[in-house]
Parts: sequence; structure tokens; C-alpha cells
Amino acid sequence: MLINMDKMWAGRFQKALDKKADEFNSSLRFDCRMYAQDIQGSKAHAAMLCKQGILTEVELQAIHTGLDGILQDIEKGVLTFTDGAEDIHMFVEAELTKRIGDAGKKLHTARSRNDQVAVDIRLYLRDEAEVVISLIKEAIEAIVMQAETNADVIAPGYTHLQRAQPISFGHHLMAYAEMLVRDIGRLQDCVKRMNVSPLGSCALAGTTYHTDRAYTASLLGFDGVTANSIDGVSDRDFCLELMSAFSILMMHLSRLSEEIILWASWEFKFIELDDAYTTGSSIMPQKKNPDMAELIRGKTGRVYGDLIALLTTLKGLPLAYNKDMQEDKEAVFDSIDTVKMCLEVLAPMLATMKVLAKNTYAAAGKGFINATDLADYLAKKGRPFRAAYKTVGQIVAYCIEKGCVLDELALEEYKKFDEVFEADLYTEISLQTCVEKRTSEGGASFASVKKQAAAMKEVLKSL
Repeated sequence: MLINMDKMWAGRFQKALDKKADEFNSSLRFDCRMYAQDIQGSKAHAAMLCKQGILTEVELQAIHTGLDGILQDIEKGVLTFTDGAEDIHMFVEAELTKRIGDAGKKLHTARSRNDQVAVDIRLYLRDEAEVVISLIKEAIEAIVMQAETNADVIAPGYTHLQRAQPISFGHHLMAYAEMLVRDIGRLQDCVKRMNVSPLGSCALAGTTYHTDRAYTASLLGFDGVTANSIDGVSDRDFCLELMSAFSILMMHLSRLSEEIILWASWEFKFIELDDAYTTGSSIMPQKKNPDMAELIRGKTGRVYGDLIALLTTLKGLPLAYNKDMQEDKEAVFDSIDTVKMCLEVLAPMLATMKVLAKNTYAAAGKGFINATDLADYLAKKGRPFRAAYKTVGQIVAYCIEKGCVLDELALEEYKKFDEVFEADLYTEISLQTCVEKRTSEGGASFASVKKQAAAMKEVLKSL
């Protein structure tokens, strides 16, 4: 079955495009989300054409009025994206021509869809990156609030998922704040490299018209223009860089979600998630499942897949533009949508999370996590650290055999291992002391956590 729609490029062809081929070729169903950026780019291009004497003032006014009307009608829902248009660029141009006549046909002078789509996607990704950054900030603010609230809550710190040393629960949370603020930095770096205009590169070789690329770049808020016209239309590494930053971000969100899932379990019971961010079971009435955290963990793989899909698509493409590059949009759009969705639910889930301080303290009291402090005690008494380490290891083994912890061992028994032990050892190995004395820069002490939280607030103000 053939269709009779007259394509913008139909002059060279003797036969209409097959309906299935037309549907296969069309990208309107997903690139229509760039309508505002397409209109923004077209208005800047028209202004440049008028400035250069290629369009008249009357034609420019007609084009701008027409484009503004299209934008308003799309946003009001009066104008919908109908079948037949190949992409958002052809849709807008066809609608403009229908509304204003021949002036609309002049808009594409000194421009190709190759540089048009390249500028649209840069504008779109630049806008979306700012949205993602604002959502990350909200997540960090929730973390900082919880860290401050729980700065003096003692909890076990882990290595190898084994209880290692006592820390402040707030200290653990602040580690994620540091990770997420680096994610913001990565996204900002992406935007810096992305923020150059390919408009004016045309199909691949530039144009014979006397254009002013710097002018359109300035109108669109770009920092400059692409230096090579082939690179301008065939480059998508800015998409890959953004998706790579998203993948690292999602890795951080997944790690945090994994811990939330563990902490919410009866085995840990360090936290209680708000009912608004959990679900139940269809058969087990007692269940309270951390589904939101699990979905964030699961959707991380989806974002990774988007990145790998586009890397694979681009890896064998010769210069310049190839239709394969149409596949960039669904992948990058999906990664954006997924990241935003995860962040939108993460921040309030964290903000409403309740930390069960009694449970974290009870867990910290087991596992001999003050053993390092006991070794430090001996070292301060003049014993070489390695000798102290061995002595404490023997004491731990003795306690395990006896079924007690270090705090419960009598002083007389301590002295059997080393005569320098005195009653002050119990103060030195108390969980409170163990945490409070970790005052080194970035350490786990209560004061340090509050300092970290205050510093992060200042960092957020500067971003």
C-alpha cells in the first residue's frame, strides 16, 4: 500500500513512500517532545536570515507570529501531532507554511534537518539537565536533613557487609550526599561541552549563503559554535556523556536504595519507611515492601542499557549524518525520564524515613566493632600497634568462646592478656567515645557530621 502525502523531499521521487516504510521512518511519535526547542531554534534561524538580508522584516514577523501561534496551540492541546509528518521539524514547517504561506517555505533557507535536529537535541538536553540537577539537589537536601537529625545516632559501620567500626548514622548518609554532589558536577560539565551551536552546519558542508552562526548561537544561549560542520551534524558524544553521567548517578541511587532495602528489613530494622513509599502483599497481610527503592535499583539497569544501546548504534557509523542517528532520541529520552522519575520519588522517601536509633545502637553493640579502639588504647600505653592488634585479636577470640562482648569482660581478665590495662579502658571502648573521638577531617564524630552537613548546605547554595 502506497501513501500519497507530498513529502518535503518528494521532488526527486517517482513513487510515493510505502505506508509501512513511512511509519518505520517516522520519528514524530518520540521527537515531538522537542517542539518547543524546534520552534526556539527556528525563530533564531529566521532572525539571523533577516539580519543577513535573506528574509525581509515582513517575512520575519510572519514567521515569528506563525511559530508563536503553533507553540501556543500545541501547549493548549488545540494542535496535535498527527500521523503523516516525518518528524517534529517537518511537522512544524508544514504547519507554518499552511498558516502563513510562502514565507514559511523560506524558513529552511541555509539550514538542513541535520543541523536542525542537532541544535534541537542540544537545547532539549540542556534544559532537561537543569531539571535533573534541581531534582538531585532536592535529594541531597533530604539526605542532609536526615544526617543532621541523626548526627548523634550511633550505628555500626560496615566493610564487606560485616560490622566494622561504630559511626554516626548521619555520617553514613552524608557519604551519599558527597556522591550526589559530584553527580551534579558531572552533569554541569556535560552541559558545558554540549553548549555549542551546530546550527549553520547544514547537511554537512556548511552553506553558500552569507550567514552569521555566532548570532544564532547567541540568541539560543550557546557559548559558541561547532568548529567543523561535519562534526556539528554527526556528533552525538554529548548524548553519550550525559547518559554516562546518568548511569553513574543511577549507580549511586541504586547503592543507596539497596541499603534502604536492607535497613528496612526485619533483619536490620534500622529504619521505618513511610507508608506512602511502600506497598503490601496480595496474600501476606503483614508485609510492608520497599518497592520504590527496589524499582530505583531495578531501573538502574535500564539506564545502563540506554547508554550501551546508543554506544553500539554509533560505533560503526561513517561521517557524516546517517539515519541510524535517529535512534539516539528514544535512548536518551528514556534515560532522562527514568532518572527524573527515580529522583522524584527518592527525595520524599528519604525525607519521611524514620531512623530507629535504639536498633542501630543495639546492632553497634555487637560484632566487636570497638576492637580497633581497644588496640589503640594499648598503643597509647606504649605497645607497638601490631602487638596490640594481636593481643586484642586474642581477647576477641576469648570473648567469643565465653559468649560476651568487650565491654562485659572483667578488668582482671583483661590483665591476663596485658598488665597495662586499667579501668579507663571501658571509657575508651564505649560506643559513644569511639564515635565522638573520631574527629579527623571528614571523620565520623557527631561534630564532624554536623560540620559536613553545614558545608554541604553552602555547596548547594553555590550550585
